[in-house]
Amino acid sequence: MQLTVKSLIRTCLGLAWVALAVLLAAPRAHADTKDGDPVRQDVSFRGGGGLVLHGTVLTRRDTPGTRSTTSPGIVLIGGSGPGPRDEYRQEAEVFARAGITTLVFDKRTVGYSTTHRDFDLLADDALAGVRLLRERKDVDPHLVGLWGFSEGGWVAPLAAARSSDVAFLITLGGSGYSPLRTETWNLGMHLRHRGVGGSFRGVLAGPAAQLMDSTGLFPAADHDPRPVLNRLHHTPVLALWGAYDNQIPPGESARIFRESLDRAGNRHVVIGFVPGAAHNGHRTTDGFDRIGGPLFHGKPLGELPPGYARTMTSWIRAVAAGHPPESRTAPAPPQAMSSIPVPGRTWWAWFLPALLCVGFAAHPLGAVLRRGPAVRPVRWLSGLGLLTVVGATLCPLAVYVAGDGAAAPVLWGRPLAWLAVQTLAIAVLVSAGVAVATVLRRHRTWGRAALLRLAPAALATIGFVPWAVWWGVLRP
Repeated sequence: MQLTVKSLIRTCLGLAWVALAVLLAAPRAHADTKDGDPVRQDVSFRGGGGLVLHGTVLTRRDTPGTRSTTSPGIVLIGGSGPGPRDEYRQEAEVFARAGITTLVFDKRTVGYSTTHRDFDLLADDALAGVRLLRERKDVDPHLVGLWGFSEGGWVAPLAAARSSDVAFLITLGGSGYSPLRTETWNLGMHLRHRGVGGSFRGVLAGPAAQLMDSTGLFPAADHDPRPVLNRLHHTPVLALWGAYDNQIPPGESARIFRESLDRAGNRHVVIGFVPGAAHNGHRTTDGFDRIGGPLFHGKPLGELPPGYARTMTSWIRAVAAGHPPESRTAPAPPQAMSSIPVPGRTWWAWFLPALLCVGFAAHPLGAVLRRGPAVRPVRWLSGLGLLTVVGATLCPLAVYVAGDGAAAPVLWGRPLAWLAVQTLAIAVLVSAGVAVATVLRRHRTWGRAALLRLAPAALATIGFVPWAVWWGVLRP
């Protein structure tokens, strides 16, 4: 009898613990399955060139038996960089909660790098995503569109222009200019924010940009989006920019989008600006910060402004209902700085600095080999000239590679490294004067062959002056 009572007590205690555990777990389970929380399904599909891509399809969580019709679908095309799908989770959830089946996927790592971009290949990936959604039973195959952000603003229109399977197009922060001209504006805005002025910003948008283009170091530098937009004759387009976009020229880009799509005869183009939003459409105070939102690589992405989400989802509903909005253009907010056309590519953009380096290096190299007179001032001139040309070339290129942070610290409105290069340029001119005086004083004791060996340094010095003025190191 005593054993039976103990067993009964143990059983009751066990049931109590189970009940308590169920009660404690119930709120967590409810939070994970609350109404409107998207359902996620990991998928894999083959993109351009047969590469396997990985992504997630998000759909609205509906009460069982309530969804009787198919939904529109949308494929998200991210901006430049590695582009993992988590960066666009907020947008994907907004679309899914609105009943729009959404595919967001990790960008390819094959055929895409810092120095190589193939927009055609990225467009193939986007169209592969469209095909994946069109094959789903819960998606209307005639209502699958694209959303392209930043770099995706070049890729998504290209995909839409190539396939009638794309039912509509949304761009956010899409540029009307080439990637190189867009980047020069972007870097100029950020350098201005850091307090950089003077010749350095002009060099970045002029000679340095021309050098990047001429050497092929900048990927897809000359891609022109206008011919692509001219081919979007019937695809409804919603083109948006953050009011504080500081990475592409929003006012100029909106004008180009409008003119190009008008030229295409497209009557369903809505152009707008998201108040209080940065380049990525998220909340900001000035375009350089982000307010709230999840962290991505340790930095906040910013929250989505309510108006931004409503604008996109209501526009898609109108398209899905067969009533795409008629064309209209919202007034553009003031653009802080105009963009500057990038000089055309030319062989001498890289040949001139290379030739100067060879000329300056020839004298000290010849002296080491003991084939010429060892003139100390000429050695100083050659060394300083070589250092100046290399430094002047690398300073702006470092900003293109590493971003505006490579210009820090800033002193007297100039990057400290650029200020050092400008000081070296003045030292080159001083050394040139000393070297000329020395050669004039001693040349009577040298033969013609010895004087000819000084010719490379002399010619390099003569060429250095106009090059240094053009490159900005001898300008304020």
